[in-house]
Amino acid sequence: MSTHRTRRFRSNLRIERDNAALYTRLAELADDARLGQAYRRIAAGEQVNAQFWEERLRELGEVVPPSRIGLRVRTLGWFAQRFGTEFVMPTVVRLEHADHAVTPVDRSGHRDHFPLSQPAGPHGLRHRAQSGNTLRAAVLGANDGLVSNVSLVMGMAGAASGDRAVLLAGLAGLVAGACSMALGEWLSVNSSREFYQARITERAERLAVAPEDGLEHIAGIYRDKGLEPAAAEHLAEHVAETPRAALDMLVREDLGVDPAELGGSAWGAAISSFCLFACGALFPVAPYFFLGGHMAMLASACSTAAGLALIGIGTSLFTGRSMLFSITRQFGITAAAAAITYGVGHLLGVVLTG
Repeated sequence: MSTHRTRRFRSNLRIERDNAALYTRLAELADDARLGQAYRRIAAGEQVNAQFWEERLRELGEVVPPSRIGLRVRTLGWFAQRFGTEFVMPTVVRLEHADHAVTPVDRSGHRDHFPLSQPAGPHGLRHRAQSGNTLRAAVLGANDGLVSNVSLVMGMAGAASGDRAVLLAGLAGLVAGACSMALGEWLSVNSSREFYQARITERAERLAVAPEDGLEHIAGIYRDKGLEPAAAEHLAEHVAETPRAALDMLVREDLGVDPAELGGSAWGAAISSFCLFACGALFPVAPYFFLGGHMAMLASACSTAAGLALIGIGTSLFTGRSMLFSITRQFGITAAAAAITYGVGHLLGVVLTG
């Protein structure tokens, strides 16, 4: 029992120390002084939480381990330094929620109180979520390309096809999969834009036909935000004086989108999906450009393993699981898929070629 508690306390201590180091690094990189001050305040709270677990370990007669900065903190700090702190904040928030389930320390007053360098309207919140989720989309897109193409390459190799056939099949899978992903993303974003555009047109027509209803709705929004009824009515009348501003507010509040963006660029999403899938799909097929036979298959396996390790590390950044667990899971799933396709390919090769 004591050993189990010791492991749990050490794990909690590591989490709190990592959080403190991460927020300290974010404070150093923050462009806005108020934001940096908030990060430092959170880091101080995390240090208090870390001291709590240090005391628990001492009560058990255990030696408090020295403080080390984990790979996750270094990686998130690297992304924050190059893309800004807002880029990594959605990932940090997800990790905070994952850690909260593990470490039952009272964190009230230390988290989720971030003064913003821009107004905290729907656009600001959505912008941070979209920028932060770019990392998640990149990792998952590359993972799709890698797993699908290594399965295809192993299937062709299992069928005892020549190196040239394996290379051509791998390249065909890369192009076909990337085009499919790009087309799907383009259709998805365009469909979303068309849906929101129809809703915006509908609200514009309602506002033109019954402006008093729009005024009451806007006042209700302000009342829901905590304003007094009289203040809400006055502010709603001020907004309604400009129909475009009134429509803009209704769209942001009711639909949760920025009328100027409507989900982003369909072409941008398509191109990024194509490139991310292709990057992942290139790992298993690249060795066949330079090698042949069993050496090519072995090099493909090693290249795939390197890609899986990178994807596992990336996955751990937004799932809150350990990097070792994420990498092991990636290896297990991909190995199972590759083994199945290799076996099926070998069986079909024997049956079809006699």
